[in-house]
Amino acid sequence: MPYLNAGMMLLAQPGSLSSHNPYSWSRVQDGFSTFGSAAVLDLLGVVTDAGLRASWYHKWLVHRRLRPEAFGGRIHNHESGKARYPIHADMLNSAVLKENYDRFSSYLLTSAYPEGSPVHPSYPAGHAVIAGACVTVLKAFFAESRTIQNPVIASEDGLSLRPYTGAPLRVGDELNKLASNISIGRNAAGIHYRSDGVEGMTLGEAVAIGVLTDLTTTWTEDFAGFSFTKFDGQPVTVRRPGSL
Repeated sequence: MPYLNAGMMLLAQPGSLSSHNPYSWSRVQDGFSTFGSAAVLDLLGVVTDAGLRASWYHKWLVHRRLRPEAFGGRIHNHESGKARYPIHADMLNSAVLKENYDRFSSYLLTSAYPEGSPVHPSYPAGHAVIAGACVTVLKAFFAESRTIQNPVIASEDGLSLRPYTGAPLRVGDELNKLASNISIGRNAAGIHYRSDGVEGMTLGEAVAIGVLTDLTTTWTEDFAGFSFTKFDGQPVTVRRPGSL
């Protein structure tokens, strides 16, 4: 799980916790089941489960959006004269249809997976919801503006790691990039629309904020709230309900 890996990497970097963490300033105490490593790693599982439940609710009980692969099947049958569907003219007049037919002798949508797309509805993307939820938890616990120490990148053959020598990498930027890459990858594979990923991340973010809000009522530490930046660039502080 990439978010578990990211969490353990950040926990291994001294001073990586957010300054809002009530233990970040202490010389004699550390957080554990609250505000510490156990809390972070446990919450990744909690919001994954909650995010998937929210995703499945929207998939089955609200939207039931057709997968791109299935929509491609309708386009193929429509263009082949085997059936008629109310498909928007922008799609039927798109140059991509001719290009796809010239290359594959079919209007069917190509997919990165030989078994095809999952059989459950497309919107929102479950992977994107999990990404949004888990990355939100990580941004809440760790200092977004902190520079990642001693980053490495894969070698060209993928068999080793070498030092990264580019511009400084900030924790918040890299976490946002992680969530985005997971979502975009599913789109590029041909099993999701862009909006599945974008709105899925937003849903996951909302789920995580809800879980964090609930948790603030159970902790006894002197805690001003989780402060971090949402995916839309807006700052947010998650406080105990009723607190100023």
